[in-house]
Amino acid sequence: MQRLYRKRIVLGIGGGIAAYKSAELVRRLRDQGAEVRVVMTRGGREFITPLTLQALSGNPVMLDLLDPEAEAAMGHIELARWADLVLIAPATADLMARLAQGIADDLLTTLVLATDAPIALAPAMNQAMWRDPATRHNSQTLTDRGMRLFGPAAGTQACGDVGPGRMLEAEELAQCAADTFEHRLLTGKHVLITAGPTQENIDPVRYITNHSSGRMGFALAEAAAEAGARVTLISGPVFLPTPDRVERINVVSARDMLHACETAMPCDLLIAAAAVADYRPQVIAEHKLKKDPANGDGLLLELVRNPDILATLAGRDDRPFSVGFAAETQNLLGYAARKLRDKNLDLIVANDVANPSIGFNSEDNAITVIDRTLQPTSFPQTSKAKIARQLIAFIADRLKQS
Repeated sequence: MQRLYRKRIVLGIGGGIAAYKSAELVRRLRDQGAEVRVVMTRGGREFITPLTLQALSGNPVMLDLLDPEAEAAMGHIELARWADLVLIAPATADLMARLAQGIADDLLTTLVLATDAPIALAPAMNQAMWRDPATRHNSQTLTDRGMRLFGPAAGTQACGDVGPGRMLEAEELAQCAADTFEHRLLTGKHVLITAGPTQENIDPVRYITNHSSGRMGFALAEAAAEAGARVTLISGPVFLPTPDRVERINVVSARDMLHACETAMPCDLLIAAAAVADYRPQVIAEHKLKKDPANGDGLLLELVRNPDILATLAGRDDRPFSVGFAAETQNLLGYAARKLRDKNLDLIVANDVANPSIGFNSEDNAITVIDRTLQPTSFPQTSKAKIARQLIAFIADRLKQS
């Protein structure tokens, strides 16, 4: 169940008696490391209180589409972007009918239309309602659109009937939720990912570096591992936990990173997300540099070029499918296209680090991927974890075609 670790799940609760199981479901999801935000329909509130779910989830429960306080904090669009998975449990016959018709008359149905996250439904209703042709048609319509159905199970129902229509138990639903993140797109592939900044020493105390947090590279490593790859993550100095099933190699300087990459080769896919220092001091002082009155108020450092890690690896005889990153503050696509050509890459990922909401140290990102034909593909702003999974799926498809 490590697949739920740090995943963002919106749990929608419809108006059915099975809503009592949703409290246990929140607990199961959180036990597996997921962050859960609950959205309730008016009917759902008749069966279980928002206060219960707020206490279990650790987050305020979202209730109304036009709640000014909610819209000022995390409105329906922000919540739609936030989600890695939207799970509706229970999904009543009425709720499924409204979703099938594309109706957006409350917060939950509006959220479903606004999100690009996977959507899963856990049907819960009387056995006759589940068997009704209208419900069968609606369920088929929803699955044709890519929504997943978890259940229903068969058994004794609250009304005394026996048959299909029971909502799955919380443990089963948590397992189904975890399974939605199991995409074996890179099974059997060795993926080499660089992440974080490098540090170039000036003296034993000081160094040259940049603002990279490593979050994007680590998110890509986690997504690649989820996709079935053997992942080697070579990271500069960052304070991030190593993703599950990922081999991590810590380095400091650009030359360290190049050596570690060459040692880890060959690989099938290289994703160079690290922000590598282009230059380093020509001479590293043996002792801490002191203020020298002879130099006035300045200090002159002579810098030399670091090796170009990405160009070096992409130029090897056993060259992997190579993906680079272009973190720019201006002329984003132009500079990225030039880097794609100059470094002999298959894809380049361009992101605007001048925008504080998607720049260094941010939780979110928005990217544009450019291929060898200079065709751009844009991924709108969302969490770096979600962007990483989208990007891994995109790269896996291009790798398969290469």
